[in-house]
Order: sequence, then C-alpha cells, then structure tokens
Amino acid sequence: MLELMICSLVTILPDYLYRRYRQGKRFGKEITFFSVWYELRWGITGCLMLTISLITMIFYFHPSTTSAAIYFRTVPILPEGSGRVAEVNVGFTAPVKKGDVLFRLDSSRQEAALETARRKIAEVDASLISAQADVVKADAQIGEAKASLQQAKDELDVKSELQRRNPGIVPQRDIEKLQVLVDQRQSGVDAASAVKQSATLRVTTLLPAEKASAEAAQAQAQVDLDKTFIRAGVDGRVEQFLVRPGDLVAQIMRPAGILIPDEAGRNSLQAGFGQIEAQVMKPGMVAEATCMSKPWVIIPLVVTSVQDFIAAGQFRATELLIDPQSLQKPGSILVFLEPLYKGGLDGVTPGSSCIVNAYTSNHDVIADPKTGALKGFALHVVDATALVHALLLRIQALLLPIQTLVLSGH
Repeated sequence: MLELMICSLVTILPDYLYRRYRQGKRFGKEITFFSVWYELRWGITGCLMLTISLITMIFYFHPSTTSAAIYFRTVPILPEGSGRVAEVNVGFTAPVKKGDVLFRLDSSRQEAALETARRKIAEVDASLISAQADVVKADAQIGEAKASLQQAKDELDVKSELQRRNPGIVPQRDIEKLQVLVDQRQSGVDAASAVKQSATLRVTTLLPAEKASAEAAQAQAQVDLDKTFIRAGVDGRVEQFLVRPGDLVAQIMRPAGILIPDEAGRNSLQAGFGQIEAQVMKPGMVAEATCMSKPWVIIPLVVTSVQDFIAAGQFRATELLIDPQSLQKPGSILVFLEPLYKGGLDGVTPGSSCIVNAYTSNHDVIADPKTGALKGFALHVVDATALVHALLLRIQALLLPIQTLVLSGH
C-alpha cells in the first residue's frame, strides 16, 4: 500500500493534474467514476508497473523475513550409566551453578568396588614390606653361605698343602670329602643369591606393577563412583526436572530434565530468507529487527554469517531413491545476525519470534571512480528505497502488539 501511494504521486497524480488544469477536464463531469480508466489510463498503468517494480526491487535488495528467532541450545540431563535415584537436590525448576549436584544415583556397588581397590593397595603395600624384609634376609643368608664356603675352602687348602709336602699323611678320601663340601657350599651361595635376586625382583618390578594396577583399579572405581553424582556442566537453569528418589534412569531413557545455559540465546539471532535472495545476503550487511518479547523497539543488527547451503536439500542415505518432487516447499537461506551494539539483545527472551529486515549497501561501488553516472544513480535509487522498508518495519513494530493482543482475539 505504501509503495502504491508513493508511485501514485509520480504517475496518477501528475496525469490527473494535467487533465484537470491543462485540458480543463473536471472530475465528476468529463472525468467520472466510469471514465477514470480511460482518462487516467496512462497514469494508472504507469503506477501499477512502477509499484510492481518498486516492490520487487525493495524486497530483493532489502529482504525481509518473519522466520526469525533467537534459537538456543539446551543440555539434556542424563547420567553416564544407569541406576536408581537415591537423592535429588533440585526442584522442577531452579537456577544452578557449574558443578552443582543435581541428583545422585545409588552407589553401593561403586563404593564396594572402591573399597576393594583400596584394600588391594594396602595388601600390595604389605607384600612390599615383606619382600623388602626377604631381601635383607637373603643378604644375611648369602653372607652366611659365603662364610661357610670360605671355611671349607681354607680347610681344603690346608690338607691339600699337607698332602703335597708329605704324601700319604692325609687320606685322599678326606680331601675328596672336603672338595665335595666346598662344591656344596658354593651351591648354597648360588641358591642364596638366587633367593635375593627373586626378592629384589619382587620389590623393584612385580609388586610396583601390582600396586600400579591396584591404583588404576582404584581410580576407575572412583570414576564410577563420581558418575553416580550427576552435576550441572554449566551455569544455567534446570527446567522440567521430574526425577524423584526411587526412579530408574539410564541413557536410553528420556532425559531427567533440561539444563538451559545462562548465555543461551543472548548473543545472536537466526533468520531464514528466501532462496531468491541468496545472491544479495552477504556478511557485513546492516539489518534491523523487532521481536514479540520486546515490542515497539527496533534492534540494529549486522549479518555475521550466511549459511552456504539449504537445509531442504539434506538427505540421509536409505534404501529408497530420492524423488525431487518431494521438495515442493523451497528451503531458506539461514543467516546469523548479531547486535550492532553491545547489549542489543538485552530484554529479548531467548526463543522469541522476530521480524528482520536486511539492507543492501552499494556505497563502495558508488564511490568507485570506475562506476558510471547512470549505474551510480541506479544504485543510489536502490539504497534509497531501503527507507521504505525501514518505515514498514517500524509500522509493523507499532502494530505488532495491537495485532497480537486485540485483532487476533487474544
């Protein structure tokens, strides 16, 4: 309607004024209700053509959409395992801080596993002390065996020397017995050394490995016990939290509740524009929005990102071939917008529906010396028509509460 009124000022109105004051025709006489089309046919035709061209240009270069909202991510509250709820620390809805315990599962099995791991570590520590004592004992046994060996060797050397000096003074059988005794006591030294080596191996390798394994089992048991405490991962607010003591929860079941982070929906707005505007939407474009939860306010925005694919073309591989006719409804270009000024979205409820206008700017092209005069004038006209769309957005922002609360039968 606004475009039609503007176009009529430069088409129908001059045509009427020409016929009224230049040709002398009078409204109600020569220009009647039935002769309006014939008398003002050039003005009406020009007005309609100009109106259609103006509307097309405005909506193409300065696109608008009502498919805009402040989307936000929610975090489902789910345990990593399964179990029966033993304690609940929050109600149906409540603010929480990161690390707060929301509810606790029955942990008797995990506590028993943790205690078993602790006992195993204590057992290994006791075995380590015993093994260290065995090493000391083995050292003493080696010393004793070496002393006995030395004594046997000395006795053998003495009798062998006597036999050499006075053959026959010492019976040969006694020397052979002493030689056997020396060999026997040498074996005792070797056996004591082997016992010490075995005890040392237990102290330095076997028992430390067993202790490390027991400590790993203790750590795993502690992790399993910690998993029975379901905590808030971020600062936020718990909603629809219906879990109560005695309920059975698991990952394959429905979430116990929903955690909404504090920063959710506070930083950006997402809008879907038509596919035909894909060549116009660029990062850096200035935009404006008005939202249902913050009426009568125009929020200046800037386009930060434009999704370079359309969700309607997404498919998941199945045993069925894709039929293009199933995409009868064209998808939209997803655009991400952020406030032009800090705190621009303050007061806008996350999830609120919004109306967004984006404005094309050709200032750099117009300022380029290589741009011709005709092209520069056309681009000036394109940029100037953004004023019409901006005015329409303000009219929508003004009428939005009235339309919602009064005209919709609220």
